[in-house]
Amino acid sequence: MVEYAGVRRDLAVLAAAAAVRSIGSGLGRSLRELRIHLCQRSPGSQGTRDFIEQHYVTLKKANPDFPILVRECSGVQPKLWARYEFGRESCVPLNNLNVDQVAKALENVVHSKT
Repeated sequence: MVEYAGVRRDLAVLAAAAAVRSIGSGLGRSLRELRIHLCQRSPGSQGTRDFIEQHYVTLKKANPDFPILVRECSGVQPKLWARYEFGRESCVPLNNLNVDQVAKALENVVHSKT
């Protein structure tokens, strides 16, 4: 059996889209803010950059009043910060994750009760 990189990549994009759809307009119940930190050029931030390019608009359209902040800084390790009610925060490292893994990390943060 031959596997093609393009097919695998397409499946990852579909999985990421499904994760974003599952979040839908579910942001904002106990979650108050999302911050995504990434580097504009580093290979470790590539999956995070791809996620932003492919899914940010869909996520923001589904949650127009919810703060989703994207912060780019040269040399920074990609991370997802979530602020919950009562000022609690959690941080998820996104270094070297692909689009699907970034979407899954976001989905886990959204459905977390931290």
